[in-house]
Amino acid sequence: MSDESIARDLFYTQTGLNEASALSITEEALAGCDDGELYLEYTQSESFVFDDGRLKKASFDTARGFGLRSVSGESTGYAHASDLSEQALKRASDTVQAVRRGRSGIMTPPPNGTNQKLYIPDNPLDQVAFDAKVGILESMDSYARSLDERVRQVSASLSGEWSVVEIVRADGKRVRDIRPLVRLDVSVIAGKGDRQESGHFGAGGRWGYAELLDPANWRMQVDEALRQALVNLDSEDAPAGEMEVVLGAGWPGVMLHEAIGHGLEGDFNRKKTSAFAGLLGERVAAPGVTVIDDGTLEGRRGSLTVDDEGTPTSSTVLIEDGILKGYMQDRLNARLMGMAPTGNGRRQSYGHMPMPRMTNTFMLGGDKDPQEILAAVKDGIYAVNFGGGQVDITNGKFVFTCTEAYRVKNGKVGAPVKGATLIGVGPEALKHIRMIGNDMKLDSGIGTCGKSGQGVPVGVGQPTMLIDGLTVGGTASA
Repeated sequence: MSDESIARDLFYTQTGLNEASALSITEEALAGCDDGELYLEYTQSESFVFDDGRLKKASFDTARGFGLRSVSGESTGYAHASDLSEQALKRASDTVQAVRRGRSGIMTPPPNGTNQKLYIPDNPLDQVAFDAKVGILESMDSYARSLDERVRQVSASLSGEWSVVEIVRADGKRVRDIRPLVRLDVSVIAGKGDRQESGHFGAGGRWGYAELLDPANWRMQVDEALRQALVNLDSEDAPAGEMEVVLGAGWPGVMLHEAIGHGLEGDFNRKKTSAFAGLLGERVAAPGVTVIDDGTLEGRRGSLTVDDEGTPTSSTVLIEDGILKGYMQDRLNARLMGMAPTGNGRRQSYGHMPMPRMTNTFMLGGDKDPQEILAAVKDGIYAVNFGGGQVDITNGKFVFTCTEAYRVKNGKVGAPVKGATLIGVGPEALKHIRMIGNDMKLDSGIGTCGKSGQGVPVGVGQPTMLIDGLTVGGTASA
């Protein structure tokens, strides 16, 4: 079936909602407004958790509903419901029309045509039987325990999602998209005497279960989670003080995402609450630093054929060779800033309004061999994996926890360290990047970004890089 046929069946045939009536109500709700849309969504989702030798959780859920938004000037009216009926749409229309009096008179042009499809429309939830999914999680548990007698606990989880969206505009234009999303995670706790340490690895993307559940893949994930746990089992207390920090390639790009990426979203810059506000065309990073947000990468977790306003996603250069070139924009902020939408209008579900959000945000590679970068470190740490972090968007101050890191002295990578935190200011850290590796890679597909109470899947990435003068928080003296 085509995207159009699937959407028509889910949103109209199955619910009894008349397609012409839905368009008519949308036209009435948005008449005299600057922008807006009717957003229809149907989602199937499932999750499994296998922990401590048995299946702890198995869930399946379906959700269907709409969100109706009107935009006038800076004001937004929004109403949503899980009832796809003419009566519910009319009540929503009455609610959102209240913002008309704030109209700016500057209409937002409709979105351009859509991108080429970036992922298959097939529903991954139907591809593998229930017993087979549980069996793979059980096999992961058994495999991990067979690798090393120090393994004390294993937790494996699998989740899948299949979403169908239709975006209806007052001019009658409709944009449809069908979005699969899968993810597999494993955590291993290893122990020696009274000491226990953990390791984790996850992977996923916008594809089906077949690749994810291939034995070669899930064994690789278990091997990596166990490796991290055993490394941490031999770790020493982290040093404290200001020092050189080498960030590994791939997932450490989450620090770039948090410390810098959010500050380059359109709403924060329009409101001038970002540390990057008003700096377009100015140097904000060291030469060689190029940062891109790209929602067009095939099959990636953060990719979308179109964003949640119907705008095709794009590859947006944010920083080029250290110069600030652009921001990530949804339609509202782009209009108010006199810029073009970049396909970054995203929402968690039909129950949420869209806002500027990242897709896949990463730094391009440089010309240095990673070993050359490590050899240049006199006294510092090598941060390979990260856990959680916090960022203040207004000034860029960040704190991140390392889940795998090593001491480096005189160019030699030494013992692993535990309890290391990285503390700094995003815009300042950008300027202190001294060496950039030629090994840029994206993360394995596990990122979820939170903003204003909404979570959306994202991707991150970067090459190995050396930053001078970050503060390392730890329990041992430098």
